[in-house]
Amino acid sequence: MLASTVYLKGLGVCASLIMAIGAQNAHVLRMGLKRQHVTLTVIVCILIDATLIGLGVAGMGALVQSSPLLLATARWGGAAFLLVYGLRSWRAAFAAGALEVGGEQPRLGARQALLMVLALSLLNPHVYLDTVVLLGAIGGQQPETERLDFVAGAMTASVLWFCALGYGARLLSPWFAKPIAWRGIDALTGTTMLVMAGMVAAG
Repeated sequence: MLASTVYLKGLGVCASLIMAIGAQNAHVLRMGLKRQHVTLTVIVCILIDATLIGLGVAGMGALVQSSPLLLATARWGGAAFLLVYGLRSWRAAFAAGALEVGGEQPRLGARQALLMVLALSLLNPHVYLDTVVLLGAIGGQQPETERLDFVAGAMTASVLWFCALGYGARLLSPWFAKPIAWRGIDALTGTTMLVMAGMVAAG
């Protein structure tokens, strides 16, 4: 059976947000490149994302559906957010930059690795903006019977992305060391966000 449109919308919106270069993604890449606590780091990132997405869609969903004004605000606000950040990603695609893994550093213990990924994930306000607010608002405007499909799609994007970053980092390390790689990611992120902005605006 083909994936539902709402599932694909959740997948696309979450992917466009999660692919943006930030502290959390760079940390997962670094841990993957150094082969330090990769599974721990990936699992924690996925669980945090899944929890916040679920809470966001559940809470924002009930709130948004109760008010036509909030429903319209969620649609156009989400579309505007994706549009602005899509354009910002395209601007970043023309800026120089590459992943700097850093020099030789002592191996982290499991507790240190856990605390580090928790801090980079939970102390980052963009995590809540992306998952609870934006994904929650967009997911909340979906029909109640299809809201679970949206959540499933968003969570799928999170699982695929963090697994790819963590376990694929070592294979892709020469590529990620080049500025053109990050430009490519930013360009792809920007394009995806602009497409999803149109989909969200169209309802």
